[in-house]
Amino acid sequence: MSQSKFPKLLDYERLKQEFGTSSTEHTASQDTTNDSDATIETIPPQNIRLTGSRLRSYAFAVLTRKEFSKAELIEKLAVYAASREEVINLVNELSEQNYQSDQRVADIVLSSQKRKGKGPQRIKLALKNKKINSDLIQEELKAIDWVEQAYQLKIKKFGNTVEKDPKLKAKQIRFLQYRGFDMEVIMKVINKKEDDE
Repeated sequence: MSQSKFPKLLDYERLKQEFGTSSTEHTASQDTTNDSDATIETIPPQNIRLTGSRLRSYAFAVLTRKEFSKAELIEKLAVYAASREEVINLVNELSEQNYQSDQRVADIVLSSQKRKGKGPQRIKLALKNKKINSDLIQEELKAIDWVEQAYQLKIKKFGNTVEKDPKLKAKQIRFLQYRGFDMEVIMKVINKKEDDE
C-alpha cells in the first residue's frame, strides 16, 4: 500500500523538538504495551519512578488483569515506585476498599488447585507461595470430601482395582502423596473397593 493513502497523522520530529524527550519516553512506554503478553501491563520505563496518581493508575492496571495477593502486589509495584512506603500504604488502601482481596485470591487458588486434582497439602503450599494465610479457606478445606477427590484421581490414573502387589501399592501412595493428600486419606483410597460407600 502506498503511503499517500495513509498520510502521517503526527509529526514526531516536530513534537520531539517542541516538548523535548518526554514525548519519546511516552511513545516508548506506549510501544511496550503492544509487544507481547509479557509486557501487556503498561510497564513504565526503567528511569521513571512512579508516585501519587501515576502509581495508583499502574496499580489499577495491574489489578484489572489478574488478582494478586497483598504481598505479590507490593512486590510488583515496588519495582517501579519511588517509595516502598507509599506502595505499602496504597496496597493497604486498595485492600480496605476491596479492590485487592487475599480472600478472593485464596478462593481462586483453592478452586484452581482442586480442579487440577491437588490435595490439601499442595493447596496450602500454593497459598504459602503467594504469602496468603491458609486460615482464609480453612472452612472450605474442611467441607471437601478429600477421600472422594483422591479416589477419583486414583481411578483415573490406576483404575478401580485394589492392588495386592506392594510395589504397585507404593506407586499409588507416592502418586497421591505428591498430589498433596494426607496418608490417612491415601490408605482409605488405595483399599477402597468400587462398591464401598
